[in-house]
Amino acid sequence: MLLEAAKSILLVVDVQARLLPAMAEPDLVTGNSVKLVAAAKRLGIPVLVSEQYPKGLGPTVEALAGAGTVLAKMSFSCAADPGIATALERAGRRQIVLCGIESHVCVLQTALGAKAKGYDVAVVWDAVSSRKLADKDLAAHRLRANGVALIGTEMAIFEWLGVAGTSEFKELSALIK
Repeated sequence: MLLEAAKSILLVVDVQARLLPAMAEPDLVTGNSVKLVAAAKRLGIPVLVSEQYPKGLGPTVEALAGAGTVLAKMSFSCAADPGIATALERAGRRQIVLCGIESHVCVLQTALGAKAKGYDVAVVWDAVSSRKLADKDLAAHRLRANGVALIGTEMAIFEWLGVAGTSEFKELSALIK
């Protein structure tokens, strides 16, 4: 499956103030998530942002504030949360692109839950993390075994673009440099 901007929705999972500092490579997750959000906004791709128990884990980090519609949840899986599941359905898009934390808990459960509901799911692997890299590795094995695509930030952006030479290409390719 190649990503298509007209079929995609970006879901930023739980990149929250009290949770992010405990992750391996938090700056990589944040930086690549910011790039994905910028590309999505430029290309008209809806962005949803989940927050796991925000009362305890705080709001989405400042770098991603205003990234998209913020939806609080208690379920680990966004696909299992009624409000987020409804927002995904209302978007009317069948490709879900995921970034965020933690790769072996909320990202994994969201990906598998969305896949079970018939969505095409891609996890942007250089924009996810866990506290322990071993947990991230386990998540990769499990996601692949269940038919979830693992991709990179550049892959997502250039697949969404589809062609070079446009004003969108010029603007978004600058994110990669």
